Amino acid sequence: MAASSLFILDLKGKPLISRTYKGDVGPGEIENFMGVLLQREEEGTLTPVLSHGHVHFLWIKHANLYLVATTKKNGNASLVFSFLYKVVEVFCEYFKELEEESVRDNFVIVYELLDELMDFGFPQTTDSKILQEYITQEGNRLERGGGRVPSTVTNAVSWRSEGIRYKKNEVFIDVVEAVNLLVSASGSVVLSEVLGTIRLKVFLSGMPELRLGLNDRVLFELTGRGKNKSVELEDVKFHQCVRLSRFDNDRTIAFIPPDGDFELMSYRLHTQVKPLILIESIIEKFSHSRLEILVKAKGQFKKQSVANAVEIAVPVPSDADSPKVKTTAGSARYVPERNVLLWSIKSLPGGKEHLMRAHFGLPSVEKEEEEGRPPIAVRFEIPYFTVSGIQVRYMKIIEKSGYQALPWVRYITQSGGEPHPGTPTRDPQIPSGPPNPPERDPQIPLRPPNPPGTPSPGPTSAPLSVLADYQIRTS
Repeated sequence: MAASSLFILDLKGKPLISRTYKGDVGPGEIENFMGVLLQREEEGTLTPVLSHGHVHFLWIKHANLYLVATTKKNGNASLVFSFLYKVVEVFCEYFKELEEESVRDNFVIVYELLDELMDFGFPQTTDSKILQEYITQEGNRLERGGGRVPSTVTNAVSWRSEGIRYKKNEVFIDVVEAVNLLVSASGSVVLSEVLGTIRLKVFLSGMPELRLGLNDRVLFELTGRGKNKSVELEDVKFHQCVRLSRFDNDRTIAFIPPDGDFELMSYRLHTQVKPLILIESIIEKFSHSRLEILVKAKGQFKKQSVANAVEIAVPVPSDADSPKVKTTAGSARYVPERNVLLWSIKSLPGGKEHLMRAHFGLPSVEKEEEEGRPPIAVRFEIPYFTVSGIQVRYMKIIEKSGYQALPWVRYITQSGGEPHPGTPTRDPQIPSGPPNPPERDPQIPLRPPNPPGTPSPGPTSAPLSVLADYQIRTS
């Protein structure tokens, strides 16, 4: 059992829409939710699951709304929260933005969606592409007698419709990785992790079966290929289309894909990555007087590569003023609302180093409490460069009509969130999906990425970029 009822509330706790699925929790119980939430928030004990009497509230906040599921049973909390986030995703597909105004403007469609998303407390059809086939933006004008639910809803493959046809059959694969790296003042790596996803954009006719092969270490060991050029994937999570039994048996990722773009899988790697841009800093604070900062940035990668859009954020005290900055490359500006000095360098070749000197004034009366010193943050992008070494080895497309299809692949490593030791970030901030095919740079089918530090062999390479986020503690 998942949920007894679902409520959408505004920021004051007033119900905008509610849907009862089981009838064992009265609609008046939701009036206790906001009081419990505010009380727990004041006590500093706020949790995702709140209780009042025998009723449990499982809630999430999105924009200016609360989505609350209620239950009296010992339900599956993970299932409920997954469902709530899926509700947000579906509503965003319909209304672009999910907020109080969009809910008020689309009461009819919201009620229709809530009826299809869950039945008697159990999630049902949650794929927005399938829902859009029979619940349209003009849902209040539908003729109930003449409408017919698509057969996809009752098919074994509920995420893909039948009869799809394309003149040109193609599959675009994006391997997107987010790098979190924390470096101490001595230069040692405190935390290093890679959070990745594999996204597909599918333009295939019929009902094809796809088989994706990666350089998975477990697969290589099973087939006796050794551990060379393989990666060990952790915390792997698949889309519902993947046949898990097949993956458990021989590590083959086999699936019938949805139409369009979707996230096939996500994973995590504990790969040790050295700082590609070394930051050395000297920060001297003269009491009641001034603050002097010296920062050196050096590219620790091969000379053939260039780091683009380098951005170094140096934290400064909140009471600093009168900035004076000099740099040997790029430009620097003081951002008082963030309490940082932002040094931007358009390009930094490998082996090169640049300096920045800054002077700040301090008030005559210094704060008694010592301010915490956050780390220096570094963001950059290195084209034609990969971090983890994951590779798409093959993509097989099997369809009964026997047509030929082209798989394309590209690798992207981008910045992650602010890492905290022991609490890996699960939101890699990946793009919403691969771009449309005409917008993509020149690619080649299933070409592996260049090894770290290897220059680009020319325009035939698959597009590849690295954008890492370093947090460097200063002494």
